[in-house]
Amino acid sequence: MKRETKLLILLFIIAFIIRGIFVFATPLKIWDETVYANLGYDLSNNFLDYSVRNNGWSDFIPSGGDNFYAWPKMGFRAPLLPYLLSLFYLFNLGFLTNFFMVFVGSLSVCLVYLLGKNMFNKMVAIYSAILFLLMPLHIIYSAKILTGVLFTFFVLLTFFSFWKGYEEGNKKHKILFGFFLALALLSRYTALWIMPVFLLYFLARDKSFKFFKDKYLWYAILAFFLTLIPWFIYGAFEYNNPIGPFIHGAKASVYWGGLQSWHFFFDYWWQMFSIVGIIFVVGLIYILYKRDFLKKEIYLLLIWFAFFLGMAVYMPHKETRFILVIVPTIALISGYFIDKIKKYKKLILMGIIVISLFSLSFQFYTTYNNSYTDTNKCFLEGSKFLENQENALIVTDESSSIYYYTKQSTSFYPNPWSYESLKSLIENYHSEKNSFVFFIDFDMPLNDGEHIKIKKDLDENLEKVFECSIGEGLNVIYKYS
Repeated sequence: MKRETKLLILLFIIAFIIRGIFVFATPLKIWDETVYANLGYDLSNNFLDYSVRNNGWSDFIPSGGDNFYAWPKMGFRAPLLPYLLSLFYLFNLGFLTNFFMVFVGSLSVCLVYLLGKNMFNKMVAIYSAILFLLMPLHIIYSAKILTGVLFTFFVLLTFFSFWKGYEEGNKKHKILFGFFLALALLSRYTALWIMPVFLLYFLARDKSFKFFKDKYLWYAILAFFLTLIPWFIYGAFEYNNPIGPFIHGAKASVYWGGLQSWHFFFDYWWQMFSIVGIIFVVGLIYILYKRDFLKKEIYLLLIWFAFFLGMAVYMPHKETRFILVIVPTIALISGYFIDKIKKYKKLILMGIIVISLFSLSFQFYTTYNNSYTDTNKCFLEGSKFLENQENALIVTDESSSIYYYTKQSTSFYPNPWSYESLKSLIENYHSEKNSFVFFIDFDMPLNDGEHIKIKKDLDENLEKVFECSIGEGLNVIYKYS
């Protein structure tokens, strides 16, 4: 076995262990995780139904007044992750879904090495892979069933093929570039923010449009659109528009998630990148001082970083995971800078590793303490109780989460609330099912007047069949009969 192969295997194993540990940092899946897992589970039963039309749960996303782009259509969520997860459920390996992103995230470490080696040299590749391996943002989300890490993986494949094809002249990779770019788009629609990066790079490199004369670029564009054909067909059937899913995604991003300030990502810089984020900033200063930004390897990474971050800052709703795709650029530029250090290079690298591990330990400890709460423990106990019921309907405000843990049909509370509306909901639409109401204090806290009224109505009219009260946690299940 070649020495380099052994190194890649070692990097993968270390990355897998670190990311795998974070799977156990929290006992519950967040809402979006359960949505993707539920879609995968449902697709394993009907591979052609990408919706929540007949499956007993809902992803509560408001329509923004446009009911055509609303429930039960799910095209606003990129489909590749659910379809990949469906394969696990199809072969009764659903328990492995918890580690699928761990696997993909660990493979991404190897891709950072390969990209660094091709763009720079072997030492930059090693430094960059180590830094990427330790980046908190990527580690945390490699432990969750979300699209960001999968998207980053395919973006890395896209840039690797782009460099191999259009800088090293590999014709196969020139075409694969279009294929991987399409998969990145099917992983997360913000791949649309990646596409201008390549155009800007060509313009900066060639100072002209002569790159359009490369017939393999047109083959890559053809491969891109051919890969998207199944999704265009879905759009035509579901939205009467081949690009309907992308329109739905754009609309959903506007009316969902709230508004965060432009400096949101900079406020969380340390939490996302730890000491590597500081090394990156110092590396940028070095690049400016040495005018290394004139090197094509560097300005490709800078365009990638600046354009995507700029778009993320511009968007009204922001979450740290939205910029996962710039983590490779931070690792590669930081690795490039470390390679340029003349003295105490090993000592500096060891210091970065120690600080990073300490930062990760603190983040794990904080996440664990904030997640293993009395409320969450009660929620899991209540879910186990409901999982064992036959032909059940569960009225809850946690439709997707309850379906994930119980695989029972769910319905949202009537809005506005009244006990008569609840009776009507159950008797008119679900009379054939054993109906339960799950009152969960993390989504219906009892410091709210309406929630107090709901609980009072439930206590007075329904039979209490389960109650979990641990410390501050309170979950109650009522049966309608």
